[in-house]
Amino acid sequence: MRFVKFIYIFIFLYTIAALLFWGHSLSEQSRVIYEHELVELSLRIDSLKQPVEYKISEAGIQDRLHSRSRQYTGEGITFLCIILIGAGVVYTALRRTQLLSKQQHNFMLSITHELKSPIAAIKLNLETLKKRKLSDEQQSILLGRSVKETNRLNDLCNNLLLASQLESMNFKPANERISLTAIVKEVADQYIERNTHAFLLNIEHDGFVYGDKVLWKLVISNLIENACKYSPQDGLITVKLNKLEEQLVFQVADCGPGISDEEKQKIFKKFYRIGNEESRNTKGTGLGLFIVAQIVDRHKGAIVVQDNEPKGSIFEITVAAA
Repeated sequence: MRFVKFIYIFIFLYTIAALLFWGHSLSEQSRVIYEHELVELSLRIDSLKQPVEYKISEAGIQDRLHSRSRQYTGEGITFLCIILIGAGVVYTALRRTQLLSKQQHNFMLSITHELKSPIAAIKLNLETLKKRKLSDEQQSILLGRSVKETNRLNDLCNNLLLASQLESMNFKPANERISLTAIVKEVADQYIERNTHAFLLNIEHDGFVYGDKVLWKLVISNLIENACKYSPQDGLITVKLNKLEEQLVFQVADCGPGISDEEKQKIFKKFYRIGNEESRNTKGTGLGLFIVAQIVDRHKGAIVVQDNEPKGSIFEITVAAA
């Protein structure tokens, strides 16, 4: 990529230098033509005997000089603008390609890790069952862990498929009146059972929306999953669902490291993850928040991320109540 940048800068500077050189050359050539025409004028017309005619002809020569200068300047400025616009377009394309390449690199690293981890766990559990004689309780524990890892793989595949479908104009989610209250309670209870975090729930009793139940469940799950992922093991996670006039406001607050203002504008992009994949400790593919934002947008809602006090983040979704 550095070589491409070097070639780009070299061609850009060479083009600018060539434009300036030709501009200077044309200006000098115009001056030569002007002086040649003055010499011819002095040979044709005597300035002492015919001063009026000489002045008129001289004025015509000067007008042609100024006309050529304006023409060269106008054409030079036009070419310079075209060059700058073209350079800007090329630079933007190169920059976008570089960022996409970096995101794809991070995605490949993360997806490889996300695939290998559950596969390795399942393999270890099955090999243990095969080689050792275990009690029914021990077998049940290992099988339960294997099922859990299988569900992780299934969720990952569903996220990959859903991310592709959400970008298609042909994808049409269901539109029925559903209880967001019931979905939030169901998902929150699942995470309370399998996590050591402290949960604080404040959920509206009659929160209904129009939309797809499966997609809304995925939204709630992804946001709570993220809160658990980035919060300390005993950290507090707050889940709220309140009705404000004709809208429902859903919030998930964590006590993690927080998100900088610059990163807040990027985290909902596809494959984007904070930091570098080689040095990152948390799991993920960069698809979760992208999927959340796409689903919320499909339901004509809005999602924002705010700072939590004293630290952490608050993800807030606003959607019309049914």
